[in-house]
Amino acid sequence: MNIHSFLADDDQQSKQYKYVLNNTNKVPEESKNDRSASTLENNYLRSFALKSAQQGDYTEAIALLTQLIYRHPHNAVDYNNRGLIYFQSGERPKALYDYNTALKLNPYLASAYNNRANYYAACGELAAALTDYDRAIDLNPCHVRAWINRGITWRDMGEYEEAIENFEVALLFGQLEGHIWAERGRTYHLWGDWNCAIADYRRALTQLPDLETTKSLTVSRLRLQIESWLNDLLSPEHLIW
Repeated sequence: MNIHSFLADDDQQSKQYKYVLNNTNKVPEESKNDRSASTLENNYLRSFALKSAQQGDYTEAIALLTQLIYRHPHNAVDYNNRGLIYFQSGERPKALYDYNTALKLNPYLASAYNNRANYYAACGELAAALTDYDRAIDLNPCHVRAWINRGITWRDMGEYEEAIENFEVALLFGQLEGHIWAERGRTYHLWGDWNCAIADYRRALTQLPDLETTKSLTVSRLRLQIESWLNDLLSPEHLIW
């Protein structure tokens, strides 16, 4: 399997968190309406769950999402987000249960298919992962993470040409370019095309923030990994042009 993580879908939580931050000063006015106040409170719970997860406090994040699920047992997004945090905390069976529940509630939730595919890929069930990535992309052809993850899975299966095609489609959307260059570079690296690999690794490093400025653990790990791969290719035993 690939040594670093497949890209999970936490966009819904991120958007809700930004919404809460941008509307904090509006609380007294909105509280006049019970429905608005309840909605704002739910958004706060989601934002705190996201913040807790980002800080590594998975127990708190799961507790907050569980409270939301108790309040709104038919909200597929909350199940999907809780499944993501279960997965990040290593509780894979609980993650799968939540992804399946989310998809029962909303069979058109592309992010849940992407996240469940990540679960299957991490468990080595690559065929099942491809099926779910396909479904995510069918539902949302602009789903960049699913394109990237499907490319990683094809690479793990030794299908390097298929992997490259997926990464090239992902580049068309102008998102997560540092991740895509890194994954395409790794594919060329494993395929034996070292010149292309070096070029993509260097492109990736120009897109990713420096270790001193990024607050993302995922980005920091990816940058360090790219530097390691690049140093390997630039070592004297590989410098045969």
